Amino acid sequence: MITNAVLGGIADTVAQTLTAVRQRAVRKGDKDDFLAIEIHELDRRNPFSERDLIPDSKLLPPPFDFERLTRFMSYGFLMAPVQHKWFGFLTRTFPITKTSAMVPALKRMALDQLMFAPVGLACFFTFMTVAEGGGKRAVARKFQDIYIPSLKANYLVWPAVQIINFRVMPVQFQIPFVSTIGIAWTAYLSLTNSAEEAS
Repeated sequence: MITNAVLGGIADTVAQTLTAVRQRAVRKGDKDDFLAIEIHELDRRNPFSERDLIPDSKLLPPPFDFERLTRFMSYGFLMAPVQHKWFGFLTRTFPITKTSAMVPALKRMALDQLMFAPVGLACFFTFMTVAEGGGKRAVARKFQDIYIPSLKANYLVWPAVQIINFRVMPVQFQIPFVSTIGIAWTAYLSLTNSAEEAS
């Protein structure tokens, strides 16, 4: 649970950093370097007042959102026992033996992607929306706007990851493996969730 929480926190930190870097690049892209040098020369001759030097807050990258980080860590913490039970169920239902390894791994992956992935994604968006202070209407809007695209993206990434997970990883390392790979996925979800929140 602690590992899952920490990895969720890392993923959201990555997402927030990417957002800040992207916004900084957009701001810098508005200025030509040559023009910036010329303006710097003018600034030395005609200095601005202190009021003029304070930039508009809309032009600055967003401050680091510790509440958002806490939401992601909480979600990872709470989901770890559910994932543990689910992986245990898959292991018991489709045991991998020396003679039969690939077919049970494929069955685990198929069941995981057809049952757990849609429900897990629904839980994620519901949890995040409610934790952000949204109600039923906000949850419904999030489902209308980003649930299906996120589920499609899930199906591009996770089947291959889960085949490796179920075929190669020992049971005790399956959740840490998924959570480690999930840093990029959770960063994607964080960016998707925050983009929807901003819009």
